[in-house]
Amino acid sequence: MTQRVELATVLDRFAVDEIVTAYAVAVDDGDWEAYRGLFAPKGRADYRSAGGIEGDADDVAEWLSQSLELFAMRQHLIVNRRVRFGVLDQDTGDTAEVRADYINPMRFAGQDVDTTAPDLVCGGRYAFGLLRTGDGWRLRQVVVQEKWRRMPQPRNAPTNT
Repeated sequence: MTQRVELATVLDRFAVDEIVTAYAVAVDDGDWEAYRGLFAPKGRADYRSAGGIEGDADDVAEWLSQSLELFAMRQHLIVNRRVRFGVLDQDTGDTAEVRADYINPMRFAGQDVDTTAPDLVCGGRYAFGLLRTGDGWRLRQVVVQEKWRRMPQPRNAPTNT
């Protein structure tokens, strides 16, 4: 590889990483316009493994906006990112696949308690498919594979110490 190709690959990795981070921030902040803007035309997301829906970015953003109103706090931590670049129409680097683990603590809205600890925590793996567009890298698909979920304890349940 030449230095020029290596530099382009590094820059693409940064750009792809920025899209994944922007995805987490948009969901956590409830910025559904930003969420929609991360997707390529015909981009889709699949949240069925977490009890959600599968659909285009507009439909999923609407569903998320309603579903996540239950939570006053949410924080996606997306880690262990593995990026692989692919080939589309014989041009190297037009696609990227990212596999990344996540943990997502959330706190229910309307809680009148003295703690800010999350009520619900889930974790799993994302599969992001990205496409290089005229506007830069965009999501063509997001698939959530929820692997575990810790539900809230009943308020008067004894805690294990």
